Amino acid sequence: MKVQEALSVLKEKGYKYTDKREVILEYFSIEDRYRTAKDLLQHMEPSYVGISFDTIYRNLHLFDQLGILESTELDGEKLFRMKCDQHHHHHFICKECGVTKEILCCPMDDIQEELSNFMIDDHKFEIYGRCPECQ
Repeated sequence: MKVQEALSVLKEKGYKYTDKREVILEYFSIEDRYRTAKDLLQHMEPSYVGISFDTIYRNLHLFDQLGILESTELDGEKLFRMKCDQHHHHHFICKECGVTKEILCCPMDDIQEELSNFMIDDHKFEIYGRCPECQ
């Protein structure tokens, strides 16, 4: 998702534009990988002295709920990245730097028959490890 598209989603859902929100979205757009709330706080503190962790986390949670960001949990910590707006796919996630790589195959293709009498609403498949740069 692009920053302007994300800002439009905020406006459509009745949330106001703030410069902090735009900075958050630009951060995730540029990073293009999973990042923690602490990473974002460190990025924003020089420009927004005194910005609270609560403000950061509230906005991250809002963006996740609105489908602007996607989240995952790694080692008990929540990480966020800009929502992919492409075709259906899954991710490999580097545990060191948060970089992601698309996985085009879907395990649901193989297990859907096993769940034939279950109603599946959604699914998420992630593989964790280390990218070539972090090995």
